Amino acid sequence: MRTRYSLRRYLVGAVAARAGDEMAGPALMLAGFAVAGSSVEASSLLAGITLSAAVGGPLLGALLDRAARPGRLLAGALVLYATGLGAILAGLGRLPFAVTVLIAAVTGLAGPALSGGWTAQLPGVVPGDRLPRANALDAMTFSAAALTGPALAGGVAEAAGAPWAVVASVMLVALALPAAWTLPARSPVRPTPAREEGAARPVRPACPGGMGPPERSSRARPPKRSARPVCPGEAAPPEHPARDREPERSACPDVVKHPGRPARERQPGHSARTRGGRGDRGTRTASMAGDLLAGVRIIVARPALARATLASTVSCVAQGMLTACVPLLGERVLGGADRGAALLSCAAVSALLATAVLARFPRALAPGTVIWAGALVQAAALASAATGSPLVLVVAFLATGCAEGPQLAALFTVRHREAPERLRGQVFTTGASVKITGFAVGAATAGPLATRSLPAALLLAAAVAAAAAPAYFAIRADRRPHLRTEPHPTGSPGCRPTDCSDRY
Repeated sequence: MRTRYSLRRYLVGAVAARAGDEMAGPALMLAGFAVAGSSVEASSLLAGITLSAAVGGPLLGALLDRAARPGRLLAGALVLYATGLGAILAGLGRLPFAVTVLIAAVTGLAGPALSGGWTAQLPGVVPGDRLPRANALDAMTFSAAALTGPALAGGVAEAAGAPWAVVASVMLVALALPAAWTLPARSPVRPTPAREEGAARPVRPACPGGMGPPERSSRARPPKRSARPVCPGEAAPPEHPARDREPERSACPDVVKHPGRPARERQPGHSARTRGGRGDRGTRTASMAGDLLAGVRIIVARPALARATLASTVSCVAQGMLTACVPLLGERVLGGADRGAALLSCAAVSALLATAVLARFPRALAPGTVIWAGALVQAAALASAATGSPLVLVVAFLATGCAEGPQLAALFTVRHREAPERLRGQVFTTGASVKITGFAVGAATAGPLATRSLPAALLLAAAVAAAAAPAYFAIRADRRPHLRTEPHPTGSPGCRPTDCSDRY
């Protein structure tokens, strides 16, 4: 199956799904603005479809990591997303606006499938030695989608009306279904006994049950002394002394040794205190609950992931504030609300070109440097957009794209390098959900403020983007070497301590 699925099919499906997602945001804002005539309700609609990603991301990541066919799950998420967009369009002007926002919130649960859910499956599509190039191409699909999505939304809305822009976004998401359904199957990855929170450590050999330390020494132990003879008149020892002693616990927690009996190994997923399958259900429930938090623990515990996630999330808040200002920028500066989508296309063009340059020279800058420096460039661009000049506005969006594209590619590099294999789906979907939630918070905050003062909303967005750089350095870097036994993202069987150290 893996040989039949090509990288080209993966990229085509990712572009279609992500273009539909990028088109859905401006299309919903334009449709809400056309029906309600207020940027507050339009931004509330966008916030509703993106804010719920904080709940959907970790759950989707845990299910993807457990699924033998993750493509089937991704296809179901795409169906949910496309159906929800159609329901939102049908409810605008017919249902109470609060109900429409609730439908948008349910639709947004599948949002991380279009971003982090796809990217997490990339190592199963290409071999390890081709992963760096495939990672850069995957990051370029976001820029390509951001280029075509808003442009199509503005063009269709101006030619046929804002509701047809939403219909076009639904069609694009539906086009990605075959590519998602046929993603390669993978065998479930068994957890290793290595500690996956914080700095990774070399994995010691495990016991037969897969857990616990080995014997401390391989040298043969001296033979036990034979029992002394019983003297006349002395009470004989008990016939079964093993029954009068506590069971001996071995180094492996799932192996219990009783003196005088062979070692008994407890089967995984079974509990000694439950019978009739009830222990299986309890174990699965506890395991799922632990898996839902595993991605968050990894992101928090590993400084490189924590720094990259925090800085990129703060930048996404600023990007959401800028997106909420786009209809008013198009109406007041460019002469039409539909023309505001062209500004997002300008940012997408520059992001695509900048990411292509970064893919040509992937080692020119450290990923951490690209993340915090890109936030500062975005801050300067947003501040200049508040001047109100059409030419300066276009240049500001071009500069914003030049920072956003490489920043996203650098974030993917850090995630692939730091995420354990069995938790990669959770790390990507949890990180995507956090970023989408930050985008929603920014859009919901800037919408009412932009109605009162558009320059004030842009300056606030610039201040938030500038805060991403100190937020990155607020988390102390871990200088300890990370000795890992998992495959390196570049495909080498292992990595030197300096290769995996958090030096960014």
